[in-house]
This record gives sequence, C-alpha cells and structure tokens, in this order.
Amino acid sequence: MSLQLSFHGAARSVTGSCFLLETGAARILVDCGMFQGSKSEKELNYRDFPFAPGEIDALVLTHAHIDHSGLVPKLVKAGFVGPIFATRATVDLCAVMLPDSGFIQETEVVQLNRRNAQRGRDPVEPIYTAEDALACLPQFRSVDYCTLVTIAPGISARFWNAGHLLGSASVEIDIGAQNGGAPKRLLFSGDIGPDQKLLEPDPQAPKNLDYVICEATYGGTQREEVDGDHRRQLLRMEVEGAMARHGALIIPSFAVERTQEVLADLARLMESGEAPPAPIFIDSPLATKASAVFAAHAGALEGGAELVRAFNARNVRFTESVEQSKAIARFRGFHIIIAASGMCEAGRIRHHLKNWLWRVEGTVLLVGFQAQGTLGRILQDGATRVRIQGEDVQVRAHIRSLDVYSGHADAGQLTRWVVGRGPISGNLFLVHGEEDKMMALEGRLGGLPNIILPRLDDAYDLSGPSAHLLDGGRPRRIDPAQAGRLDWHNDVSKLLLDISEKLGKAVDEKSRGVILRRLRRALEGER
Repeated sequence: MSLQLSFHGAARSVTGSCFLLETGAARILVDCGMFQGSKSEKELNYRDFPFAPGEIDALVLTHAHIDHSGLVPKLVKAGFVGPIFATRATVDLCAVMLPDSGFIQETEVVQLNRRNAQRGRDPVEPIYTAEDALACLPQFRSVDYCTLVTIAPGISARFWNAGHLLGSASVEIDIGAQNGGAPKRLLFSGDIGPDQKLLEPDPQAPKNLDYVICEATYGGTQREEVDGDHRRQLLRMEVEGAMARHGALIIPSFAVERTQEVLADLARLMESGEAPPAPIFIDSPLATKASAVFAAHAGALEGGAELVRAFNARNVRFTESVEQSKAIARFRGFHIIIAASGMCEAGRIRHHLKNWLWRVEGTVLLVGFQAQGTLGRILQDGATRVRIQGEDVQVRAHIRSLDVYSGHADAGQLTRWVVGRGPISGNLFLVHGEEDKMMALEGRLGGLPNIILPRLDDAYDLSGPSAHLLDGGRPRRIDPAQAGRLDWHNDVSKLLLDISEKLGKAVDEKSRGVILRRLRRALEGER
C-alpha cells in the first residue's frame, strides 16, 4: 500500500499547520494554517503551495484558529474544490474568522502600500480578501464528534474532542487496506487542551494506533496546577497592580476563546466584589462575532451560562467601528482593553500598544503563547524599544505574563496524553513546537521508541511498519533551520532601534557625526 505524509507547516515551529496525506487513491490535507512569527516564515503565506491545490480530494480541519485554518481561502482560490470537514462549531467559527482574516489583510495591505509608495516600492496584494473567504464557506461540511465519516476514497475520519477550543478536535484517520497492504490508523492531535480548562472538557482520543502526529507547543514547560479560584486570584492581582499605576491594562488576546475566558473571569471577579469594577473594552469585531457563536453553543461549554452573563455585564463594551476603537484612546481613568491579536502581530492591539507602551503608567498583560519573532515575544523577552508599523516606540509600560489561560497542555499533560494513545506500533511525530520544546518533550518520552521531529517540507513513507524519510529532491521553500527562529528582519529592526538610541544619547553633533561615519565605513566594507 502506498502511504506518504508530508509536513508543510508547524514543523519545528508553532504556526502554519498543514499536513498532506497521500495514498494510491486519494490526497487529503489535515489543516491549512497561516504562518506567523518571523517575516521569513510569514512570507510563505504569499508563495505557492508546495502541492497542487486542484489535486487535493478533501481537507480536514482540527479547529478554527488561524494558524490551522487561515490559508483555506487561498487554497480554494488556487483551485481546491473538494469538501472541508470540521465539527459544527468549527464551521461556525470559520464563518466569522476567515472573512475577518481577509478584511485585516486588505486593510493592512492598504497601509503597507501607502508606505511602499512613499519609499518607491512596488505595491503588494493581500493573500486573500474577505470576499475570497466568503467564497470558500459553501465547501464546509459539519461532522459530529465520535462519528466515522468517509472523507475520500479509502479514507475515513473520526473527530475526538481535543479540549482546546470550541469545536476543536483530534482527528483519527483510518486508511483501508489497498493492494494487499494492511490498513493504517493515524491520529493528528491538533492542539490539545490542558486539564481543567475553562469552558472546555478534558481532551479525548483513541488508543492502539500506527502513527501519531502530536503537538509540542509547551513540551518544555511544566506549569503549576491551578483551579478556577486560584486562576482568578492571579488575574485579580494583575488587575490591582495595573489599577495602582493609574493607566490602562492592555491585554493582547486571541479573539476566539481566550478573550471569552478572560472576560468571564474578569466579570466574575468584579461581580463578586473581589476586584474593583472597571470599564472593559472588547476592541475586536472578530471577538464580538465569535462571542455570538459561543453564546449559540453555550450548551456545549462548561460554564456557558456564566459566559453569556459576562457578555451582558453593564461594564463590558464591545466596539465595532474604527471610530469607536479610536475613541478608547480618549478614555480617562483606569480601564481594561482586550484586543486581538494575541501575539501583537496584527489588528487593533498594535494601535493600543503604540498609545500605551511608552507610558510608565501602562500595563500590558500577555495571556497566551508568544511565538518566536512576534512583537509579543519581543516584548516578553524584555525589549526596551520596539518598532510598530514602521515607528520606533520606547517600552516604559509594565510588561506582565500570566500563563494560566493557555489553551495547550503542558509537558506533563502532553506526556500523559501520548502514553494514553499506546500502543503506537509505528512512529510518533512531534510537531507544532519550537525546536527546544520538541526536544524537551522527546526527552520526557525517552521510553518510547521511534520519535521523529520532522522539518518543514519533509516527506515520509508510512506504508511499512515504521516511517522512512523520503529524499525526492524537491526544493524546500525556506531553509528548515529558519523555522521557529528570529531572522534577519528581526536583526535589522533591532539594529535600527540601537542606532536610534545611540544617536539619541550622543552628547552633541560631533559625537553623532562620529557614529554615522563609523556606520558608513562599515557599510562600505572598511575596517
């Protein structure tokens, strides 16, 4: 039996999830996510797919997060006409998230092209538009959890609740015997939720598999176990600390589920009197639309009724228009702003950061994973100056992190999840993690044989009892070593900030002239 698996995203990095499974009878994709992080990785979003979209028979989505679904409109635009299988809640979330993603790209390209025109550079096109996103929605097919569904000739899928996000799933793929070969069972973990996650049940998945493809986002992190009361008290302390500085509390947050979780806890703290009441602005049109989806699926959520009550709290204000968003900057007194994106890479959060990062009374609270190369990670790592939309911004605000809202299982939980899938007769592939986190998880799983850490665009033959790396001579889109790392664009941004800071500290015109002459000599290759 012919069976090949290619890793076209989330290979030694945490975004761009995309896996191509090929048999002699069909070709299916599991996820088609957008790359985030360094510019070298984000540029992959603009390039051609490393496969022919028109030859793909079906697409399976583990969940709606953009790093797993964000390139679906591009895939359809490039010629994919097959069905897209996902849980009902994932279908509903994608119906608002993908058009929003297209709109953001259109908006940011307008701004970028304005700067490009000023700099004499060629204009660029968005990866896809909101209209492109709407055009792909009729291809979605909703499926129920724990129900075997035929998705392509000889290939069936069963979705298991992954406990990560409303509608999230680990997807079991059953491939029937072909040409006398034995059938195969694969499991794609998707993103695995932590134990006792707010709103979601504990993750579920089958046992006795041939191959498992498992995420490793927090493979090197062991968190302190906290219950709901402890989590809310940690949040309360952050709110009180920010209030004492008499400025805004800015919370960059993923619009889907993380925003709803944080809002639910804030509302409960203020309703009970444990935290002082304060205005809460949800400054994200996507979060507003996603909240409506959560309300519609409240019956499937743990604490769904409490979440709906938080949506309707008197001090919670959802902003829609750009004018409403800009008006927040005129607000006086302590207030809380929750805005996307969670890694500070796009959306309205960047405007709020420009408005508050330079103020010592401001507080930025990071409540999610920050991928390498993103503005959120740069702030988390202690940068004193950053560049936002081409402008230098000094960081004087207090940068805080709170890792109790993670949607991902930690190292111990991942280890238990993998062990619970046994026996695994073939191989365990670790994906969706930075290299050091994957290696840490590999070390924890040292008792398991046949662990593989694939690189971007690697392809493996799975037709035998264990995986075999194929060397087909196909060109790689980027050097795999660049995945999940800072690149030269990040180095240039830091250099420009350092030059600006050095010139600013020079005591006089003569000193600045010396610095500039040294830079010119370096550029001209002089020693």
